[in-house]
Amino acid sequence: MILTVTLNPALHVHYQAEGVGLGQANQVSRVSYRAGGRGLAVARVLHTFGHEVVAAGLAGGAAGEVIRAELAKAGVATQFTWISGDSRRVLRLADESGGPVTTFREPAPYITTEELGRLAADYRSLLADAEAVVLCGSLPAGLPAETYGSLTSYATDAGVPVVLSAGGSALWHAVSRRPTLVLPESAGHDPAGLIERGAGGVAVLSGHAIEVTTAQARWQASLIGRMGQAEAGSRAMGGGEEGQSRDALVAGLVPGVALGWSWPDMLRHAVALVVACRADAEVDLAAYEALVPQVSVEPSEERPKEPTGE
Repeated sequence: MILTVTLNPALHVHYQAEGVGLGQANQVSRVSYRAGGRGLAVARVLHTFGHEVVAAGLAGGAAGEVIRAELAKAGVATQFTWISGDSRRVLRLADESGGPVTTFREPAPYITTEELGRLAADYRSLLADAEAVVLCGSLPAGLPAETYGSLTSYATDAGVPVVLSAGGSALWHAVSRRPTLVLPESAGHDPAGLIERGAGGVAVLSGHAIEVTTAQARWQASLIGRMGQAEAGSRAMGGGEEGQSRDALVAGLVPGVALGWSWPDMLRHAVALVVACRADAEVDLAAYEALVPQVSVEPSEERPKEPTGE
């Protein structure tokens, strides 16, 4: 089982209306609900490929109930730790005539010390059946920056590999706890420095290419051939949204981490998946199958720096 952890999920509410006007009463013609959050997006993609996955994390209130029900409808198993606050909502208001989309984002709920303790207990019990753990997404109010560091330590102590996608102080605290693979959320992180600090490997997405650095080697993967390049260009690498592309990359790499694939096999799967993944974590499986043979994986000529130690 692959365990994904989403600490700050959101219920995405999408309104469609005709002739949206500011300061007016707008009649909604269509409304839809979807569970959002980076770990939940990863779980959806893994489920699409037939992996046994459990989506865990924090949820609460009426919005949390809808998140859980929507994931169940999609076939994704959940084991949320329940909180007293209401999970946040993201409201998108779209004009049917094709006008701009207006978005409202609610603040994250505050997480108490007691709720954090229950999360830790629930998480450690789930590790018993986990082959890999995915930690990604923002932290809600009340959670310290070292939260991902603690969750990484629990997993590594249990012998479970961790794939971490984070940024800022959350990344800095967690990377020293030796996650198996790190995907920095922002540019400017030196892969060699992250490896020296404790990461087993670092994956970076740039345009239509992925580069992975470990202490032993560096790999580069990208699409070749007319069909592959045209497909990548038309899809803009995962629907054109950086966060969606990174989530697809996490989902593409974690099965190889869990099952011990070689880096070339992991990267062929990941590149094809990222390009074939559309918005809202929907995967074009036919495109994926066609793209896998067109992924080129080569060792980089530039050798990674040797760690200098503490």
